[in-house]
Amino acid sequence: MATATAGTAGNSRPTTTWHNWAGNVTATPVRVVTPASVGELQETVRRAAEEGLRVKAVGTGHSFTAAAATDGVLVRPQALAGIRAVDRAAGTVTVEAGTVLKDLNRALAREGLSLTNMGDIMEQTVSGATSTGTHGTGRDSASIAAQIRGLELVTADGRLLTCSEKENPEVFAAARIGIGALGIVTAITFAVEPLFFLTAREEPMGFDRVTAEFEEHFAENEHFEFYWFPHTGNCNTKRNNRSQGPAAPPGPVSAWVEDELLSNGLFQVVNSVGRAAPATIPSIARVASRALSARTYTDIPYKVFTSPRRVRFVEMEYALPREQVVEALRELRAMVDRSRLRISFPVEVRTAPADDIALSTASGRETAYIAVHMYKGTPYQAYFTAAERIFTAHGGRPHWGKVHTRDAEYLAQVYPRFGEFTALRDQLDPDRVFGNDYLRRVLGA
Repeated sequence: MATATAGTAGNSRPTTTWHNWAGNVTATPVRVVTPASVGELQETVRRAAEEGLRVKAVGTGHSFTAAAATDGVLVRPQALAGIRAVDRAAGTVTVEAGTVLKDLNRALAREGLSLTNMGDIMEQTVSGATSTGTHGTGRDSASIAAQIRGLELVTADGRLLTCSEKENPEVFAAARIGIGALGIVTAITFAVEPLFFLTAREEPMGFDRVTAEFEEHFAENEHFEFYWFPHTGNCNTKRNNRSQGPAAPPGPVSAWVEDELLSNGLFQVVNSVGRAAPATIPSIARVASRALSARTYTDIPYKVFTSPRRVRFVEMEYALPREQVVEALRELRAMVDRSRLRISFPVEVRTAPADDIALSTASGRETAYIAVHMYKGTPYQAYFTAAERIFTAHGGRPHWGKVHTRDAEYLAQVYPRFGEFTALRDQLDPDRVFGNDYLRRVLGA
């Protein structure tokens, strides 16, 4: 992910260029620091502030925006990893901020526990995923950040704040999705529940049918999502619902064919061909969209919610009022059909219930998401610009970690609690120790 050379809090070394997972964001910090303790992290922040340097923490670089980019001090939290405590009576687990979601999910499963909902990628750190609003799909269960019950935050003056609904509640209300603007998260307490089973039903379905029946599928399933393949009328749907079990995962051959050969291996070839010869994309899309077949399987949550993503891409995702998502998707399809664009990646549609986090994309409203992607190295600006025009016409809110062009003036209009967040930022970080160009654009100076 990063080519930077890491040092310790007191012995950092000169660094080379850092780049994110997709390769569309780079930065050259003055130094990279990998603190071995919260105390070392606090000292790192204090020292940077004294030197007039800005500080940003970066996880595994899965964001497509420059939210973590800095020309100052880049903090890598990977040494701050692992489970601190499991409280079965309270139904919570406290983990260090640098813990990778993959490791957390596996550790929880060994304890007979699970998060209620999660996204489809688990390579991010828990702090990076929550700070940018990473989410899955759910009728009743919300984003990963909405499952936070407490967190620790190192502020611009090096203090360590403990935040929850009872302790520093105004900070807790905002810092669960803080985009790195309020401080550096050092630990998170998540709500967890006893391990359960999900039965996944994956089924191809026509675009007209899935859009006509969208509200019905949403109402009938705990977790519903679908993918539309541009240049075709084909979609692939996925419905995940709780099950009594037992586990009945896909067989090893079936799993390899679907998850590796088709979803990664063949998909990599398809995108590579499409990048070299864009005119072939519609024909390839019609074939590729029919390659995935219906299947049903049952397993523990993270094995159903998540899947490997080895084909690199750039992504834009907008959160819309749920009642407007079908109209927006139809407009997107019409735009692609009448344009000269050639899109080799499917469009993803997911949902989330309203939550109470100030800068959550689902803050205060029932939400549906539309995500558009382009293969890494393929020009994406024309497609994303046209899609963004549609999304913003519907009052869309951009995902904080994915490509968009919106600024503070626009975002203040679509987030009722935007001013609450920026006022808290002025209080906690008046000198913008945690600032960067991206935050200046989306939050204002």
